Amino acid sequence: MLNTLARMTLVSILAVAAGACNRDSADGGTSGSDGPVETVQHSVELVRNGDLAGLIEHMLPPEEFARVKTEWNQRKDQDEPTADERAQFEETMKKLTADDAAEKLYAEFEPDIRQFDAQYQKQIPSMVDMGNTYLHGLVRQSQTLSAGEKDQADSVIDTLSVWVKETRFTDPALVKQALTVISDTAKKLDLKTLEQARALTFEQASPKFKVAFDGLKGVFEVYGFSIDQTLSTVKVEELSRTKDTANLKISYSLMGTPLETTTEMVLIDGRWYGKDTIEKIRERKASQATDGAAVAPATAD
Repeated sequence: MLNTLARMTLVSILAVAAGACNRDSADGGTSGSDGPVETVQHSVELVRNGDLAGLIEHMLPPEEFARVKTEWNQRKDQDEPTADERAQFEETMKKLTADDAAEKLYAEFEPDIRQFDAQYQKQIPSMVDMGNTYLHGLVRQSQTLSAGEKDQADSVIDTLSVWVKETRFTDPALVKQALTVISDTAKKLDLKTLEQARALTFEQASPKFKVAFDGLKGVFEVYGFSIDQTLSTVKVEELSRTKDTANLKISYSLMGTPLETTTEMVLIDGRWYGKDTIEKIRERKASQATDGAAVAPATAD
């Protein structure tokens, strides 16, 4: 269980970092007369406030946001969970919300922590170096990233690699702090069964997104990675602009390392959106239209 938790944490950290440097991460649309710079700044504020539902709405055209909400609300009719999944969810939530949950969970994890320290702690630097090399290779082989984006991704990977090397994630005091944050988050979510979680509409789930994200940020902060501090360093500068397009430079500091990227935005129906976001929406619609056309003759027969 400890190894699974560690993997999930590291994946989440990399996802946040990748989002910070990816062109879509800070893109979005606003209502009214906000320009592209204000649009990006508002995206950053939404993330800082933990308003993930608001961020999704901010990033997408109204029609696309409506589709996302509809698909969310229809998910409860798909992929019925098994009895084992229901039981596991309920057992996990009971453990996380119990009195003195952090102490009890630490006592459960302690043998795994000791085993991990004995077997792998000294190997962490070499393991990180191997992962670093692998990730750099993926970046260099990417067909979608520009040269500048590849350089920035390399910088993010190197920065996080140093952080992972210097942080002892199995430190007992830090583990207990992280478990306390996780327990407090579970109590605030107030979801005792998987049925309760699946029954939430998008609107009902929105405040719980914030609770979960705030909990995630809290865990990262225990280990010295402040998402809010990174977001507080974001600066947006307009490089060029036409009637319905804009090029922006976004600079920020990731754990003391200065980074910057550029993003393209487009104006549609009075709102600014990330160009990549709009292109991906159009690609999905085109693919669905092609699939529908291919199925139509067979359906007619």
